[in-house]
Amino acid sequence: MLVTYLNLVIQGVLLGGLYAIFALGLSLSVGVMRFVNIAHGDFIVLVSFLLLVVAAALHINVLLALLLVLPVAFAGGWLLQRVLLQRVIGQSALLPLLVTFGLSIIVQNALLQGFGADTRTLSAGRLDTSSLHIGGLYVGVLPVATFLLAVTLVLGLDWLLYRSRIGANIRAVADDVAAANLIGLSSVRIYATAMGIVGVTVAVAACFMGLRMNFDPTSGPSRLLIAFEVVVLGGLGSLRGTLLGGIVLGIAQTLGGQIDGAWQVLAGHLVFLVVFLLRPQGLLPRY
Repeated sequence: MLVTYLNLVIQGVLLGGLYAIFALGLSLSVGVMRFVNIAHGDFIVLVSFLLLVVAAALHINVLLALLLVLPVAFAGGWLLQRVLLQRVIGQSALLPLLVTFGLSIIVQNALLQGFGADTRTLSAGRLDTSSLHIGGLYVGVLPVATFLLAVTLVLGLDWLLYRSRIGANIRAVADDVAAANLIGLSSVRIYATAMGIVGVTVAVAACFMGLRMNFDPTSGPSRLLIAFEVVVLGGLGSLRGTLLGGIVLGIAQTLGGQIDGAWQVLAGHLVFLVVFLLRPQGLLPRY
């Protein structure tokens, strides 16, 4: 019995790493750029389909395809900010919600037209089924790699935002656009760079989502819900809190699934609700 629950906790922690990767881009958008991207989940699904196409067209491993897609994802985020989002950010809290909701609908319908409603998945070859034997437990190599990547991304982005010059510029513009412009910072350029970084995190999330889960053109809202709960659990603006929030949500779902399959998702929502009521600022708030 103890081994069973220990295994569930470990699987929950590893699942939490995947959830944290889902949420990193949204955490940057909400905590640093001060807007909620309703299309975040749909962008993850969109890039998953892009990875599927690139890997199939070039006959390469999906992880190699990810390396090719990362610059495209950065450019896509940069262009999205410069061409569209820059026009609505800072004017009203409602406008970015409406615009990104419209983008969500467009992406879903475009994917349905292009790929149909069939469920897809990505494959990394032998990595999909490889496992590690630790004591009496078997742990998948891919979940472990996903968790280690989540930790690396959190620490790397935390350093970028709070220890580097470009991070200081991003936070300065996020805190006060007018003051940042007065001291010579280009808010337009800096916001576009920040959105490009979000695009990179979306591409990584898309790859590992496709490797760990099935997806279809309508999967975006469910991915957005996971990311939103993780961000709120961890605390707005806290990347390390995002990792902790993902772990809490992952453990809640795996333990809930042990009770009953129907409880897996519900248990995560209940834990989110309880934590939000008791600690609305999140577990590790930055502010």
